[in-house]
Amino acid sequence: MTGLSHSRAEAGHGLVCSGLAVSAAYVGSVVMANWASTHWSALLVGSLIVPAGTLWAGVTLTLRDLLHEALGTAGVLAAIAVGAWLSWSLASPQIAVASVVAFGVSECVDSVIYGRIRCRSRLGAVVGSNAVGLVSDSVLFVPLAFGSFAAVPGQILGKTVATALTVAALLLAKTARRAVSR
Repeated sequence: MTGLSHSRAEAGHGLVCSGLAVSAAYVGSVVMANWASTHWSALLVGSLIVPAGTLWAGVTLTLRDLLHEALGTAGVLAAIAVGAWLSWSLASPQIAVASVVAFGVSECVDSVIYGRIRCRSRLGAVVGSNAVGLVSDSVLFVPLAFGSFAAVPGQILGKTVATALTVAALLLAKTARRAVSR
């Protein structure tokens, strides 16, 4: 193998490995969101009701974008399917059904928006797709899971915080990569 071919093979291997790591993190976040929503009480933040799995669910939105980068649409769809199957196995039936419906719709909408914005700005795509994804997911998940819209504002707030934290982490990682490459 020539030096260039070997470098490409190593790069491809690294991409697959990072894709598998992001897939595992995504699936783990989906499972944690549903497990927490099933087993833990909601939090009260002022007058807002925040379902226990909200921050984990918010993290999945950014992980989905990273997964899109690493493995493409097919990888995203496979991870959504695995997350849905595991959620069905580990969460209450009501939470699992609500999760499958909400994640299925919001992740597909999120993926389309991310793909359209990505050519201009990766971070802009994460923020834009997460903004739409977190609202659509919350509006679907909360009433299906809990039988009421009462926790929708709290869930939107929690997912907004999760998006802000994950975007900050991406910015820090980008800054660190630039510093190392200098």
